[in-house]
Amino acid sequence: MRSRSASAVAGIAAIALMATACGGDGDTGGGEEGSAEGTLVIWSDPERADAIQSAAAEFAEANGIEVDVQNVSFDDIQGDIVNAHQAGNAPDVFIGAHDWTGNLLRNGTVQPIELPTDRAESLDETAVEAMTLEGQLLGVPYAQENIFLMRNTELAPDAPETFEELVEVGTDLKDDGETSEVLAMAVGQEGDPFRMNALMTSAGGYLFGQDDNGDWDPEDLGIGSDETIEAMEKIAEYGEEGEGVLRRSIDLENEASLFFDGEAPFFVAGPWNVGDANTSDIEYEISAIPGFDGLDPASPYIGYQGFFVTEGSANSALAEEFVVNYVTDSDFIQTLYDADPRTPVQAEALEAVSEADPNIALMAETGENGMPMPNIPEMGETWEPLGVAQAQIISGADAREALETAHEAVAERIGR
Repeated sequence: MRSRSASAVAGIAAIALMATACGGDGDTGGGEEGSAEGTLVIWSDPERADAIQSAAAEFAEANGIEVDVQNVSFDDIQGDIVNAHQAGNAPDVFIGAHDWTGNLLRNGTVQPIELPTDRAESLDETAVEAMTLEGQLLGVPYAQENIFLMRNTELAPDAPETFEELVEVGTDLKDDGETSEVLAMAVGQEGDPFRMNALMTSAGGYLFGQDDNGDWDPEDLGIGSDETIEAMEKIAEYGEEGEGVLRRSIDLENEASLFFDGEAPFFVAGPWNVGDANTSDIEYEISAIPGFDGLDPASPYIGYQGFFVTEGSANSALAEEFVVNYVTDSDFIQTLYDADPRTPVQAEALEAVSEADPNIALMAETGENGMPMPNIPEMGETWEPLGVAQAQIISGADAREALETAHEAVAERIGR
């Protein structure tokens, strides 16, 4: 696998998550005094806070400590934790994404974790690798997410095996007036490299190369490479000046509604869309995003989420015990799943939730050809230039010119 994703380790143990600061109301996500001995502070997004609080309370009682789970917007956690650590008021534990690890390590924000062999072996191997950087496990992941193809089975009974087959089926439906779009896949005015990676890699393009150890190599920047240029030229055949399947007018604001309103037979979706799909009037099925005929399989990014221990925490031993012994525990993971459904990376938990919802197993299967999103700090500098270039190419711009410009911009940002 890879999604896109996304690609983790998982940690089970009982710790006092993130020692709270001055004990505010927990809505702002950052204490003023930082963690203190005897009180574990955890930062979590609001969706998972109650589930974490429940598990942490049990641990706290067993260990004679207090736990304060503070709500922080997930989009803010990475930046806030770096700032809080530098200011000396960071929590003990925080939830986050695997692709943060490079930035967190560079800023000295996270503590390496020792995960026992039996705990590691219960987790998806790629998930563990995704949370590892410079030979150190920096977080314990518990869940993964990747994009996949959702299709309206009334309009498209069979899963397409190639992107060309998808286009043929969707075009026939559009020509017959049954739909207005072939595919609901967000591009937008500024591009969407997260989604586009699946097709770009199928056609042979790449963002970063990998060294002999399989680590991402920022020195091998592939945005302006011949391989990536050729890949985007292939994709441009389905853009606005070609088949009209990929268009900037389809974005994150309207892609789902196009599918749920029956205007598109296919939808490049994610686990965050499944809840709406289940309450819609659309009969749907999930399958892997198809690659181009005769080329590589589509490789969506896989993202992993897990728990990190803050470097220098006043409660670091308890914090590590929690992520090692609780985050890898099947019951704890299922509690988190109930609060915020994401595909578990722990085998027992994955089996349990898949029995209740077969879509979970399907979503995991659709990521088998995926790649963990690069976890190096340089990754954050690629999104804007690459996205703009991809949107320009979809609109009909010259692929080589657009990508070489993006390559130069990223190279300058990462000091190459």
